[in-house]
Amino acid sequence: MASSPRTVEEIFKDYNARRSALVRALTYDVDDFYSQCDPDKENLCLYGHPNEAWEVALPAEEVPPELPEPALGINFARDGMNRKDWLSLVAVHSDCWLLSVSFYFGARLNRNERKRLFSMINDLPTVFEVVTGRKTAKEKPTVESGSKSRNSTKRSIDGQPRSNPKLADNSYEEDEEEQGDTFCGSCGGGYNSDEFWIGCDNCERWYHGKCVKITPAKAETIKFYNCPSCQKKVRQ
Repeated sequence: MASSPRTVEEIFKDYNARRSALVRALTYDVDDFYSQCDPDKENLCLYGHPNEAWEVALPAEEVPPELPEPALGINFARDGMNRKDWLSLVAVHSDCWLLSVSFYFGARLNRNERKRLFSMINDLPTVFEVVTGRKTAKEKPTVESGSKSRNSTKRSIDGQPRSNPKLADNSYEEDEEEQGDTFCGSCGGGYNSDEFWIGCDNCERWYHGKCVKITPAKAETIKFYNCPSCQKKVRQ
């Protein structure tokens, strides 16, 4: 491999090139990408290279690898999922990989440089956002309900239902105070616009996706979400 990028600008350039490659694989070249991910083959990974080329290949044999590795075995789930959902899942893992590579290169950056690098990265839409067609404009932070965004509600402290702020034709009339009313039903943590949230369709509590092990891609496949607490009550 050529000399590794070292400055914030060099690392961002590397990130952007790899990202462009992955976006092309999952959009313009999607049929070619889909056909290469044969479930009968061994564990395959999707790579984006600094020259903006993408590649479906086996993982590196060296241990530890020279760079962080992308998600392993993306081909195995191809025929067991809806095509759109599978591509969304690959996109989420691709975003994780891009960040891991960038911060691997940025290990020696100082705090302010890392912050600047992430800010530059965050100004670009993620691979997941491009693949799923989600809005990427600078929107007012909202709590997302995953697959139930059309009919989910959240409750304020006084117990009265409030519409999800993302519902009313993309109008964001609710103020920041309402966002502060939302707490994770699992860890108790407050609302943070940088994190994915999902709302229970039964008890209407909100949860960090990571606390209930639900990813944005997985949420898209859920028609009615029951939180762990409600699932336990059903079993009892």
